[in-house]
Amino acid sequence: MNNGIPAHPAIFRANQWSKLLTELADKRDKRIVFTNGCYDILHPGHVDILARCKAEGDILVLGLNSDDSVRSLGKGTDRPVNTFAVRAYVLAHLESVDYVVEFNESTPFELINAVRPNVLIKGGDWGIDSIVGKDIVEKDGGRVLSLPLLQGFSTTSLIEKIRSGC
Repeated sequence: MNNGIPAHPAIFRANQWSKLLTELADKRDKRIVFTNGCYDILHPGHVDILARCKAEGDILVLGLNSDDSVRSLGKGTDRPVNTFAVRAYVLAHLESVDYVVEFNESTPFELINAVRPNVLIKGGDWGIDSIVGKDIVEKDGGRVLSLPLLQGFSTTSLIEKIRSGC
């Protein structure tokens, strides 16, 4: 348990990458999809893109920014709103997500390099050429996609709405 949150077998902290890689080694006959983000306050836009990521393969590995990593992205001193443990627990229970893996860096480059996914996906606010890990995946013969976002949903706008009293 982490602050009252039960453990979940699909959640891997940053110091458990080798355990994840061992599990994935047994599944190399499957198409592995990777995406990443902060997923601070889960909303329909998140659920939509994760479902579409999963549709691109057999196994979805979600790289989730650690709390320190979220803070390093300049999203504000009050972010993340939810801790890694909370975010990971909720995400691990989504049907589309097979693994949630913490990374401490500002980008998931090292995690992508370790996982070596067949498909790398980001939301449409990322141009293909700016997607971190593109070079790794394409070198291995994989695909890199930028999927359109479900319009009208963002964590930042949700936080602003809450602050303004709705």
